[in-house]
Amino acid sequence: MNIDQSYEPTEVESGWYDFWVENGLFRADESSDKTPYTIVIPPPNVTGSLHMGHALFVTLQDILVRWKRMDGYEALWLPGTDHAGIATQVMVERQLAEEGTDRHELGRDKFVERVWEWKEEHGGRIIDQLKHMGASCDWERERFTLDEGLNRAVREAFVRLYEEGLIYRGLRMVDWDPAGQTVLSDLEVEQEEEMGQFWYLRYPLADGSGHVVVGTTRPETMLGDTAVAVHPTDERYEDMVGKMVDLPLVGRQIPIVADEELPDPETGTGAVKVTPAHDPNDFACGERHDLERIQVIGFDAEITDEAPEEFRGLDRYEARKLVVQRFEELGLLEDTEQRPYAPGRSQRTGVIVEPLPMEQWFVKGEPLAKPAIDAVESGDTEIIPAVWKKTYDHFMYNIRDWCISRQLWWGHQIPAWYCQECEHTMVMREAPDRCDACGGPVKQDEDVLDTWFSSALWPFSTLGWPEQTPDLEKFYPTQVLETGFDILFFWVARMMMMGLHFMEEVPFETVFLHAMVRDAEGRKMSKTYGNVIDPLHMIFGADSEELDENLHAELLRQYPDGVEAQGADALRFTLAIYAAQGRDIKLDIKRIEGYRAFLNKLWNATRFALMNLEDYEPTDEVPRDLEGLTTADRWILARLDATTDEITEALEEYRFNDVAETLYHFVWHEFCDWYIELIKETLYDDSDANAATRRATQTTLVHTLETVLRLLHPITPYVTEEIWQTLPKGDDTPKSVMVASWPETPEEIPVEAVETMDTILDVIKAIRGIRGETNVNPGVVIDEVFFATDDTDAASALQQEGAYIQRMAKVDEISVVDRGSLEELDAAATAVAAGVDIRIPLAGLIDIAEEKARIHKELERVDEDIDHVSTKLANKGFVENAPEDVVQKDRDKLVAYKEEKKVLQKSLAEVEALEE
Repeated sequence: MNIDQSYEPTEVESGWYDFWVENGLFRADESSDKTPYTIVIPPPNVTGSLHMGHALFVTLQDILVRWKRMDGYEALWLPGTDHAGIATQVMVERQLAEEGTDRHELGRDKFVERVWEWKEEHGGRIIDQLKHMGASCDWERERFTLDEGLNRAVREAFVRLYEEGLIYRGLRMVDWDPAGQTVLSDLEVEQEEEMGQFWYLRYPLADGSGHVVVGTTRPETMLGDTAVAVHPTDERYEDMVGKMVDLPLVGRQIPIVADEELPDPETGTGAVKVTPAHDPNDFACGERHDLERIQVIGFDAEITDEAPEEFRGLDRYEARKLVVQRFEELGLLEDTEQRPYAPGRSQRTGVIVEPLPMEQWFVKGEPLAKPAIDAVESGDTEIIPAVWKKTYDHFMYNIRDWCISRQLWWGHQIPAWYCQECEHTMVMREAPDRCDACGGPVKQDEDVLDTWFSSALWPFSTLGWPEQTPDLEKFYPTQVLETGFDILFFWVARMMMMGLHFMEEVPFETVFLHAMVRDAEGRKMSKTYGNVIDPLHMIFGADSEELDENLHAELLRQYPDGVEAQGADALRFTLAIYAAQGRDIKLDIKRIEGYRAFLNKLWNATRFALMNLEDYEPTDEVPRDLEGLTTADRWILARLDATTDEITEALEEYRFNDVAETLYHFVWHEFCDWYIELIKETLYDDSDANAATRRATQTTLVHTLETVLRLLHPITPYVTEEIWQTLPKGDDTPKSVMVASWPETPEEIPVEAVETMDTILDVIKAIRGIRGETNVNPGVVIDEVFFATDDTDAASALQQEGAYIQRMAKVDEISVVDRGSLEELDAAATAVAAGVDIRIPLAGLIDIAEEKARIHKELERVDEDIDHVSTKLANKGFVENAPEDVVQKDRDKLVAYKEEKKVLQKSLAEVEALEE
């Protein structure tokens, strides 16, 4: 029963992870009779390194898994990583560029080999970092979205969907990323409002009778215009419909068409240019009117040969300048203006996407979305916080077909083959040798699938689907998906659709969406702001070799003196206590340091316990049934049971912050600050007469500490394991707190001891308050304290348990008297607590002159504070122009200062009365 004198998190956390793994404590048994509890990890990108978003999901998911494992479930937390198509390919392409080559020179097969080499060398870093966080994943079941089993699952899913008519290939407008050289899905395009230029261009009528003015943010696309559209009810253009306009710079004539959907008579000039090859709405208009599609911007974002010669080969933005210049020279630039607009930008590269018509592969959205909508409506899957259900519904009810093909080499190559002679398309599970229509040679589609396609299959593909494996039978459907709200559409909705389609069951019963981790000021963590907090920096401190160099440098800029190692447990506890549903986390390093202090408090309490348990023999007896229990023992046992119930209920409702806050309050205040102090006298008395009571208190102390460790373990696994191993052990003590059972509580918790001790503790706090307010020397023992109360239970508590008050408040004698006797006391400090009136005669307790001088000095200080704040609030300009929260803060200060003055004046009067 030895424990180090000081709590050093890096030492405590250094060996237990290997112990858990070596003893197979993370492994789930697919053949057990236990009720399954499954969570699949949101697979981090294989290119990634640990950030606070990862640290949050690891913390919350590990809390759930460790809790359920202790609660008797067959808990599986299935880990893995995502191949991260674009991100990984870009990483390797950068390496090749440094070597003076590129993927095209290398060739597809060699390039893919190179990416696999990179993955094997660097891809395990994020997994190692998750382990540092204490993630109790079943690593024997670790998966990768490009491993052999998932490859088979992806191909099977694609072929089935194709055979069912839910995957098709067609010409559609897609969002093309010129920098990434790939198509993006709608969800990979971000739109944020910014200021931009708007040009009004004049198109002359071919018959010379006038002109029509169209507005655009992209003048370069006019080179591919094939019509001008007006609304059929717009009287301004009723005589123009059917006429032709001369398209400036190009030398083509294009028609004016009446269209009910594209133009809005109330917006701009009411006439819009139609470029079917470069805008999705224009594409639809072109199909309605059978307009030609002329693509004037290529995949490299340069002007194609379809445009006039002087524009060919120009970058799209250079072409824009030249088009505007030419219109101005021709006198056809009607007007320009600055106005807000929201261009689509690639989430990955940040460049403005180019809508282009392309043959791509799509998944039909609507047929798959309906069952997923019904599953949430019926309650088969619950979304927490519930506010996100509206967002989910909006997306699903308005779902568009999902473009799943990407122009990359790293990923799941689309299982479609094209005949080189008859152009027949074959979608197959296995690669064909020849065309099954004409026998000609075939070539596989060069595109790969969107990374999110394989991720959408994750809850069941990782368990062995399409095979009917024991894992799949045991652990599907999963119980909880815990992830960030930002991938509700990218991942969650698509898993719902695919899970219901292929497994005919929802993939998870509950979706818990955590909020975003921001800095202490509420700003998004960003390298631009220099406010990124590296979790590994928090865990290992400033000198760790585990740190990302760039993030390390940023953090040192914020904290020049570095950051002391706080440990994974302190970080996990901080994230848990911050994780209120629906509220972003404003992460302050000082809070992490504060919760390390909390764990240090528990550590010191354990040291005290072990020093007083040297003669203790472990027992299986239930403490609450023992003879000799003191009121303090019965109080802590009742509070422990109530706390256990509160924590269990909060876990069941995903109120992680309440779990942590409840534990913090119980451990710090009730267990450490009160119970340990209350029992010291009992533990120090080793006389025969006190043996039964001492034994009962020792048993209560061990039981309470053990139970605290069980309750804390899901949040802080390392320190709880370290302490668990030092406690007295019986024959049936589990070898690890991790496999100890979750605490059980009686159906009814006795309240008598709680009510008694609540009275006693409130009285002790009140007496301590008086001592502090009247500046009684901490070492002075008060001769006598008087109480009066009409509450018979309170009076009984004071009489029976007064010894606690005498010892904890440093009082020699206590007396319970009637109210009349209490009022006759002169120059006595007064307080009321738990329905008890308290009087403490001050004569002889304080130096009157010294105390008066102290109070006068405090009154001068508080008067200055009142004057300063009152002057600010009397300033009309300040009150009207300062932020509301700043003004309110000063108003609150003024109220507090005035209240403080009243207390000081009362104290002064009491001291002055002693002179009379």
